[in-house]
Amino acid sequence: MLHIPQSIIDEMTAHAMSLSPVECCGIMGGTTSGDDAHVTHIYPIKNEDHSIVSYFMDPKELLWVHKNMRSNKLDLLVIYHSHTHTQAYPSATDVRLAFYPDAHYMIVSLEVKDQPDIKAFRIVKGNINQDEFSVTTPSAS
Repeated sequence: MLHIPQSIIDEMTAHAMSLSPVECCGIMGGTTSGDDAHVTHIYPIKNEDHSIVSYFMDPKELLWVHKNMRSNKLDLLVIYHSHTHTQAYPSATDVRLAFYPDAHYMIVSLEVKDQPDIKAFRIVKGNINQDEFSVTTPSAS
């Protein structure tokens, strides 16, 4: 199961809303333990396409993210982007460009602007499977 802190969900949603109608994109890193993956870091990345229907992560920022995750011993857990005018479901382009079979692909739909819809998927060899995730909140001490 994928576990994501509410603060990171909020940051991803704010990123999507701040760039709308252009798609946002980014990566989440964290740790894995057995079947559980825990997101601890979010890395918003510039969309070089500046498009309302596609994204291309800035290569320099992407390289920095990979180096940062490696130095912090983090796994690449989530590749996220927004759909500003359509549902939270992978497009044909999303499927064609899904090169990381171990990653969760998360989409923030802003089709209904004041009600973002967030869904996660696994995309392997063109097959799309919706993926469950939990949103966690800090425990009180």
